[in-house]
Amino acid sequence: MNTHTTESTNATDTTGRRPALVRAAKDAPVSRTARRGLARRRLGPGPPIPYGRAIGPVLLLAIWSAGSATGLIDPRNLSAPWTVVTTAGDLIADGRLQSNVWTSAVRALSGLAYGVAAGLVLALIAGLSRLGEGLIDGPVQIKRSIPSLALIPLLILWFGIGESMKVITIALGALVPIYIHTHNALRTIDSRYVELAETLGLSRPRFLLHIVLPGALPGFLLGMRFAVTASWLALAVVEQVNATSGIGYMMGLARTYGQTDIIIVGLVVYGLLGLLSDGLVRLVERKALSWRRTLAD
Repeated sequence: MNTHTTESTNATDTTGRRPALVRAAKDAPVSRTARRGLARRRLGPGPPIPYGRAIGPVLLLAIWSAGSATGLIDPRNLSAPWTVVTTAGDLIADGRLQSNVWTSAVRALSGLAYGVAAGLVLALIAGLSRLGEGLIDGPVQIKRSIPSLALIPLLILWFGIGESMKVITIALGALVPIYIHTHNALRTIDSRYVELAETLGLSRPRFLLHIVLPGALPGFLLGMRFAVTASWLALAVVEQVNATSGIGYMMGLARTYGQTDIIIVGLVVYGLLGLLSDGLVRLVERKALSWRRTLAD
């Protein structure tokens, strides 16, 4: 009996080689890359869900529609989704929505551009110089603790109630996140890269180009996402101050006449503009930092 079993096993080993291959596969060490992939699947957030970011908004829209259809939501307080869609179509047909959106976009982008430029320059000066850090970091941290919207009364006294005040308010809101995250990224660059640059004898401009800027890029892009959001938040407030055009002006006028449907249209436009701009920054971040391996991958 044992002789037959042994012969049968040997025959399988010499012909099909199946038991030997199975034992070899079980005993073979798992590669480091495979182990990392298994760990991400087991401990990570799981595989990406197609159109997963749309789940929350769709669920919110469904609850809103159900509440409006059943009468649980008073249309005087919150217009039904189909009413908002009809109102948006009317605003687009007479051109009011496009005109106000364009005005608001120009304001927001102008303030964002000034804020990003100023925040980046200040972060580079403070991040690469102890003297610069001593001069700049303290005032920026003080500004960080003071909401930009709290400065509006002072800015009105300095610059009046025209476009300059609105753009400066938006710029101040965008400056702080750009500075904070870029400065932090500069300060956390691995010192071994600096030592390597000194060993290779890199000049100051080449050091900035090849070490500093790539090292600060993740922090800068993260700051951009916060800066974009801060710009739209500041815009929503400054357009309530003596504005004659823009989404905020349109919403303020609708508030005077109790037109909740137009107010909701304005809120939806703000939300869509914020999502679009944040998505653009995320796309740039994904392309520029494609070399990183993160938990979400």
